[in-house]
Amino acid sequence: MSRKFFVGGNWKMNGDKKSLGDLIQTMNAGKVDANVEVVCGAPSIYLDFARSKLDQKFGVAAQNCYKVPKGAFTGEISPAMIKDCGVNWVILGHSERRHVFGESDELIGQKTAHALESGLGVIACIGEKLDEREGGITEKVVFAQTKVIADNVKDWSKVVLAYEPVWAIGTGKTASPQQAQEVHEKLREWLKVNVSEAVANSVRIIYGGSVTGGTCKELASQKDVDGFLVGGASLKPEFIDIINAKA
Repeated sequence: MSRKFFVGGNWKMNGDKKSLGDLIQTMNAGKVDANVEVVCGAPSIYLDFARSKLDQKFGVAAQNCYKVPKGAFTGEISPAMIKDCGVNWVILGHSERRHVFGESDELIGQKTAHALESGLGVIACIGEKLDEREGGITEKVVFAQTKVIADNVKDWSKVVLAYEPVWAIGTGKTASPQQAQEVHEKLREWLKVNVSEAVANSVRIIYGGSVTGGTCKELASQKDVDGFLVGGASLKPEFIDIINAKA
């Protein structure tokens, strides 16, 4: 079954209207593979700006949201607010949310359920830390994280699973294409056993972890790598090369 290649750009807490405006101009003018779904994760304060300036062929994602529609939750944003800005995606469970801000698997699961119920697509992130990989428990960690997400998903067509080895984010280290393929293949097998074969075959599992213009082509050639979630390189012109990794 062919899965549409998916490339997410996570701008994180970077940029201002000037620099993001320049980036958006570069993207709008770039020649990008029409067979790739591209979604840019903008800081919440710039969601409206990004959606109004980016060409409609690109999607926009919030980088986080809360688990309820509204209320006394200072500093949070809801899926309803995200949708009100014309934005259709949200990134949930990113390792920085887990390890810098202390979000639990349970909370990420609750956010996933509410975002999907609200009609957003979810880029759900999972991944192990360096000590966990070195301790030989990569599968145990990513399967446990995936289970909590899976328990909260009714419609898998709205979910993209992003495998991000924490030790390869912002470090310049990249999992080798073989390491990435191995985990993606095992995740697909887990979905087959624990969800369904149809979901295992159709859900896109993308790789995140210091993806660059230099590493993207070989990673994209792996059988179970269906795209990327790109950090720093998504703020640079090379992001176009990454989008076109399969071309």
